[in-house]
Amino acid sequence: MRRTLLLLASPLLLTVAAAAQDRPMPSTMLSLTASADVARAPDQLRLTAGVLTNGASAADAMAANSTRMNAVLAALQTAGIATRDVQTTGLSLSPQYRYLPEQPPILTGYQARNSISIRTGKLSEAGRLIDAVIKAGANEVQGPEFTLANPDAALDDARRAAVAKARARAELYARAAGMTVKRIVSIAEGSNMADPGPRPMLQAAMAEAADAPPVQPGELALSASVTVSFELEPRP
Repeated sequence: MRRTLLLLASPLLLTVAAAAQDRPMPSTMLSLTASADVARAPDQLRLTAGVLTNGASAADAMAANSTRMNAVLAALQTAGIATRDVQTTGLSLSPQYRYLPEQPPILTGYQARNSISIRTGKLSEAGRLIDAVIKAGANEVQGPEFTLANPDAALDDARRAAVAKARARAELYARAAGMTVKRIVSIAEGSNMADPGPRPMLQAAMAEAADAPPVQPGELALSASVTVSFELEPRP
């Protein structure tokens, strides 16, 4: 009887051992972040022009401001800038005070400010456009800022390059570990257009003395970054 039980148990032990050998190895996960840059020539210019005026009364300050801003708008129209490409971005009126020790503030007048945003595809006209708004009466000019009207195509190139870089790096790590890349499990991205840098502010005294300033559009750098998770498996 004891011999019979031992013989019956042997197939069961063999089955368990075979199942242990056939059991798939646990998968290995690898997460990598890669980025890629592309350069493109800008095709759009953005500029902010403002008029700052002072007056003894609120009405005087605002009237002087309106006169000069209307002249700026007329200059833009003469330069070929469409009305739809000019937008008011700020309009303010504030009292001005003189402060003396141990005395209540003394009202000295009012200050009015009106700012507009301008966009155009005439990049070669940037210097003359700045010169035109300054001569028309703008005494605060910020920019220019060069951009792309539609950056999606350039960003797609950067995205493809970033994914390819992540895949190549994953293959490298897998080979070094004696494994292969089985599949991509997940992809997360973050894309942005590189900061073009600080935009200069041209003040009134500088503007009155300057001719059309030289302006160079240069190139814009667009970047895309991706975080990709890969599943690795043992090399066959």
